[in-house]
Amino acid sequence: MDWLEISVEADEEAVEAVVELFNRYGRGQAVIETPVDCFEYELDGAALPGPIVVKTYLPLDGTSEQPRRRLEEGLWHLRQIYPLPEPQFRRLAEADWAEAWKQQYHRQRVGQRIVIVPLWEEYEAQADEVVIRLEPGMAFGTGLHPTTRLCLAALESSLAAGSSVLDVGTGTGVLAVAAARLGAGSVLALDADPVAVAVAQENVQRNGVQGRVTVRHGSLPGGDAVRRHVAWDAPLDLLQEGRFDLVVVNILAPVISDMSAALADRLATGGQLIASGLIDSQEEEVRTSLRAAGLTVAGRRQEKDWVALLARQE
Repeated sequence: MDWLEISVEADEEAVEAVVELFNRYGRGQAVIETPVDCFEYELDGAALPGPIVVKTYLPLDGTSEQPRRRLEEGLWHLRQIYPLPEPQFRRLAEADWAEAWKQQYHRQRVGQRIVIVPLWEEYEAQADEVVIRLEPGMAFGTGLHPTTRLCLAALESSLAAGSSVLDVGTGTGVLAVAAARLGAGSVLALDADPVAVAVAQENVQRNGVQGRVTVRHGSLPGGDAVRRHVAWDAPLDLLQEGRFDLVVVNILAPVISDMSAALADRLATGGQLIASGLIDSQEEEVRTSLRAAGLTVAGRRQEKDWVALLARQE
């Protein structure tokens, strides 16, 4: 299948607004490309030089006309506020899309120990580093986006050895793999997109954690893509009866709010929830939904305008 790539250059002030728009109407999460290998800049805390390119993709399967119109209208409104150039459009075959990733996707450090390395780069792990090797494929969630980075950092500080973990909206599987590499006893990773499920399964195999990570096609009640808490190929007994020590969900704020009750139902007593995918202006809405579901919001992390909330089942 061919894809339509929509890209726009944005400075640090505008990039969050463009990402939110692209997340809302594009396929999967927005892609953020930096002009240089950002690994060395992260090590010394320097600011990245040059503009950031934000991209999203629409499948050219007859369903893209309305979301494309919404994206163009949204960018027009943003240009009334920010100095954004006109968006660029490019038609890509699926294989070309995968190659486009490799031009800008570099290894990076997240938190204290995690290093995300694309499959095509060589890297020798240093002492105590947790290295995750990824091939993004046609899924999203590489660690480039602040919401993914916030989740990884929260996992690093919150995950207890041997914990059971549920990853809702796994994308490339980066959070599920990270949880396993950080010491989780078992991880169930769900995604409503069958393409993401296939990519996540491959990344689980590449990182040698298939004995602890199960990837399935499904979601929780309240998800806007899949309304049932079963996989399409078979019932998920763990989701119907089981409880998890830690649940991580990195999706859009309205979806988190809608599925708050289901997220709470999946937490064991004393279990923790990491919820990301929201900007600071959406924080109170999500907090209210989590509290209404009986959860106690116990902490937060923030990177620029993006927020991750940490909640607990008492």
